[in-house]
Amino acid sequence: MLLRLCVVIGLLLSGPAWAADVVYPDGVEVVQTQQPFARYLAQLKTAIGANKMGIVGLACATCGAKNIGVKIAENRVVMIFNPHFAVRMLKASIPAGVEAPLRLYLVEQADGSAVLSYQKPSRVFAPYKNPELDQMALELDQIVAAIVAQAGR
Repeated sequence: MLLRLCVVIGLLLSGPAWAADVVYPDGVEVVQTQQPFARYLAQLKTAIGANKMGIVGLACATCGAKNIGVKIAENRVVMIFNPHFAVRMLKASIPAGVEAPLRLYLVEQADGSAVLSYQKPSRVFAPYKNPELDQMALELDQIVAAIVAQAGR
C-alpha cells in the first residue's frame, strides 16, 4: 500500500511525460514544427478551415490524464474530413468508410515545440485497391500537404 502511494505521489510530482527515442512506423509523415504546441495547434485549425476541410473531432489524451490527476505532454488527434469527399469515398467503397476522418496527431516535445505526424491519404486508402478511391486520395494528399504548409508559416 505504501509503495503504491509513493508511486502515485511520484507521478503527480514529476513533470509532464514525454516519450524518449520516438520511433514512427514506416509511412508516417513527421513534421518537426519548431513552433510552440498551442500556437501550432491554432494555426493548424485555421489552415484546415482555409483548405475547405472540417474538424470533425478532437481527441485530447492530455485532458483525460488531467482528469485522473496525471500530467502528460500536450497532444491532440485532430480528425478532419469534408462531406463532399465522404460521399465520394462511400460511393467508391462502403468498407473504406472506416478510414474517415483522416487523423493528424500533434504532440508536444520536451522543449515545448510541436511535432505533427500523419499518414498520407493515398497510403490510408491504398489497401482498398480502388481507382476512384486512389484518385480521391491523391486529391486529399494535396489538401493535407497544403494544410501542413500553411500551418507551418
